[in-house]
Amino acid sequence: MTIAPELRSLSVQDYRRMVEAGILAADERVELIEGQLYTMAAKGTAHSAAVTRIDRVLSQRLAGRALLRFQDPVQLSDFSQPEPDVAMVHPDPLDYEDHHPTPAEIFLLIEVADSTLRRDRDLKVPVYGRSGIQECWILDVQERRLYVFRDPGGAGYGAEQILSEQEAIAPLSFPDCVIQVSEFLRSPAAQA
Repeated sequence: MTIAPELRSLSVQDYRRMVEAGILAADERVELIEGQLYTMAAKGTAHSAAVTRIDRVLSQRLAGRALLRFQDPVQLSDFSQPEPDVAMVHPDPLDYEDHHPTPAEIFLLIEVADSTLRRDRDLKVPVYGRSGIQECWILDVQERRLYVFRDPGGAGYGAEQILSEQEAIAPLSFPDCVIQVSEFLRSPAAQA
């Protein structure tokens, strides 16, 4: 991403001070990515339903082994505090009351794309990879497929795989947690 020289990058501390001062409302739907504030897309019903399905599937299979956070901030650096749709993080005795999860505490980030596939792929996923998040998924509810990004590095992710709804995957950190992509999607019978 190229940033014009006349733009000023905001830090996470600047962002928090803007909320404390009332410049931004605490519930305003924005996220800080590489020093820039981005308005978050409105959540449609397909998006919300997919997040609910992800919650149900992962909560059942990972009970006690990982903490799931939904549309809550993660702090990737001093200049990035996005709000992924799902963050699978290490359990924390304080449930992250004293800080937002950092890359070392994150197993997997999942974005649900109803109308945001391009933005998620081109803006957020590269930042996740450069931050060292070992794995990121994008669930494309429109095309009924799952994008899987692994092998993080300076250019984002070195490996990308696209899975159809008939295929299965397990998070790298939990190879015994096999998930059929279709479990995250509305059943085809319900679409008719």
